[in-house]
Amino acid sequence: MKPNKVLSLLGLATKAGRVASGEFMTENAIKDGSAALVIIGCDASANTTKKFRDMCAFYEVPCFSYSDKEGLGHAIGKEMRASLAVTDEGFAKSLKKLLEATVVETEVSEWQK
Repeated sequence: MKPNKVLSLLGLATKAGRVASGEFMTENAIKDGSAALVIIGCDASANTTKKFRDMCAFYEVPCFSYSDKEGLGHAIGKEMRASLAVTDEGFAKSLKKLLEATVVETEVSEWQK
């Protein structure tokens, strides 16, 4: 099985203490300006997805949908997580590059429909 670079990098960022996970912590990281990148599980509810995409658009934080809740949680050594915020610019830059190669970022204008 081919290792997933995005999930591996999320694991490293978590060990470095640079990931806020769960809805409450992710929301706080976005609002206090410490979030450099947000990842939402593809199987998160429509309400959760809309909430974070709208919030990321307002606070100008890159936001991607990737993997599923179980995959995101497993990558950071926790149970299922619908959302994660990466708080380190270096990790965020590397993750964004990998995510852009695999996932098309949703345009901000589409979020505001």
